[in-house]
Amino acid sequence: MNEKLFIRNPEQSELGKKIILHSIQLIYKSGFEAFTFKKLADAVGTTEAGIYRYFENKHRLLMYITAWYWSWLEYRVTFHTHNIKDPVVKLKKIIKLLATAVEDDVATSHVDESILHQIIITEGSKAYLTKKVSEDNKDHLFKPYKDLCAKIGDIILECNPSYKYPKSLSSTIIEMAHFQNFFMNHLPSLTDFGKSKDEAEIVLFLESLVFSSLHSAR
Repeated sequence: MNEKLFIRNPEQSELGKKIILHSIQLIYKSGFEAFTFKKLADAVGTTEAGIYRYFENKHRLLMYITAWYWSWLEYRVTFHTHNIKDPVVKLKKIIKLLATAVEDDVATSHVDESILHQIIITEGSKAYLTKKVSEDNKDHLFKPYKDLCAKIGDIILECNPSYKYPKSLSSTIIEMAHFQNFFMNHLPSLTDFGKSKDEAEIVLFLESLVFSSLHSAR
């Protein structure tokens, strides 16, 4: 994790891990706008000053848990595609990972990935849709997201080496998976999946979108 995301590394203390645990729970329950360090301190059983020893502000904390999620997801992508030789099968596996519910990873007791996934869908874009995005980018704060996009982009090129837009398609897959999930559950008239509420249909839609684009470019 980029050291500029935090003042003190939360992974290196029990209090830090509690801050991450309860921040994810609170943001998921009430939303980022209603989330405050005072509420977090009460939930953790510490003081606001104790929270500020770890994070400069709540936006930096959101950026931290967002970056943590992208790093974890890149690991999952690598793990689930490692022994697959067919790039088409690999890309379909990735689309399914992106567009379907996430199960909590018991190996990380201070992070509930199933809840964090929902936060990424509803709040994740707030990490970079800011006036300081260019400055933050110079500090490489979005590197985990970029690394994931690059990995997916490489697999897209395995499917079609002549395809001109691997990075654009990669980021589109990720964002579209999240938008369609959000629309399906909250703004159903903006998607074709509002009635079924079936993530499998989002997977099929993304596969159609991606492979139609790759085939048309041949």
